[in-house]
Amino acid sequence: MDVSVRFWEPGKEFQRIEQEVMATMRDVLSKGDLIMREQMVDFERNLAAFVGTADAVGVSNCTDGMRLLLEAAGIGPGDEVITVSHTFMATMAVVHQVGATPVLVDVGDDHVMNVDLVEKAITRRTKAIMPVHLNGRLVVMDRLMEIAHKHDLLVIEDSAQALGGAYLGVRGGAWGLAGAFSFYPAKLLGAYGDAGAIVTSDTQLANRVRELRDHGRISKTGYSGWGWNCRLDNLQAAVLDLKLKKVPDWINQRRRLAAIYDEELADVGRIKRPAGPDGGPHFDIYQNYVIEADRRDELVAHLAARGIETLVSPGPIPNHKQPVGLDHFHLPKTEDLCTRVLSLPLNNELDEEQVLEVAAGIKGFYS
Repeated sequence: MDVSVRFWEPGKEFQRIEQEVMATMRDVLSKGDLIMREQMVDFERNLAAFVGTADAVGVSNCTDGMRLLLEAAGIGPGDEVITVSHTFMATMAVVHQVGATPVLVDVGDDHVMNVDLVEKAITRRTKAIMPVHLNGRLVVMDRLMEIAHKHDLLVIEDSAQALGGAYLGVRGGAWGLAGAFSFYPAKLLGAYGDAGAIVTSDTQLANRVRELRDHGRISKTGYSGWGWNCRLDNLQAAVLDLKLKKVPDWINQRRRLAAIYDEELADVGRIKRPAGPDGGPHFDIYQNYVIEADRRDELVAHLAARGIETLVSPGPIPNHKQPVGLDHFHLPKTEDLCTRVLSLPLNNELDEEQVLEVAAGIKGFYS
């Protein structure tokens, strides 16, 4: 079947910026700059400046970044980390992988952590809170930071989907002790393979992550202890640094198209739209434009028959109901969302006509 609106257009994006990308790659390869060289350092510096932190450290992917942050922050066996289930599985997995215990709270109507539920989840074993800025929307971070300070807890932000997103003018990753970003190819800023980074203004923490990502090395022949091999590939770093300059324009385009979705779907009573880009305290970047839909799976099939790709994520089984030992948590909002959420096409190559086509397909289904 022909696809008229793709959910993700990596090839089309590459074709548009091919000359710049290939020139960047040739420069790196002709110099033989392959592992942790100047281009990676440049990207780290520019990323930190973009987010508003003092430092950034490139890593192999966001999952490794979050795991290294937890380890570097001293979180391990006997500790609890409060987070959510309505996210990608990696958020909870990294807590388990350092030997700590994930403690889950429900999300609110905006699909991110319901901060009002956090304080009740704190115990004497709680060491950190890990908010997830899902779909490009930040958690209500001023209130969360108040709670963290009150109980002397660390805040580590899962900003995998929120590069450039902000709340009260402060970007994701710059609120807490540190944050982690994903540059998986489908992200707003995507590599041509796996890549990630952590950001922080804590110099000691940044240096510790640098050691951990490179086998624990503190010099060419010296080690601080055990470490991992989680380095950001230098070629990917160079491409990411090139693309980073385009991110503000890409965000503006996504917000413009999200506004069109909002307008076109305003009268469809069987769906719930995400919050619009209306100038409130949230500055959403719309990594995903996610609706809640009645008869979600039938809608997916209806759109697919018309050549429109969509994505159901997370779901249909909530992460805490997977066989990972967390099914004792009662999270009614999370469980309901997994039967209703649907991500509509919204990528760097989408145009207005395609948005109108998707909206028409949805309106046609419910009429």
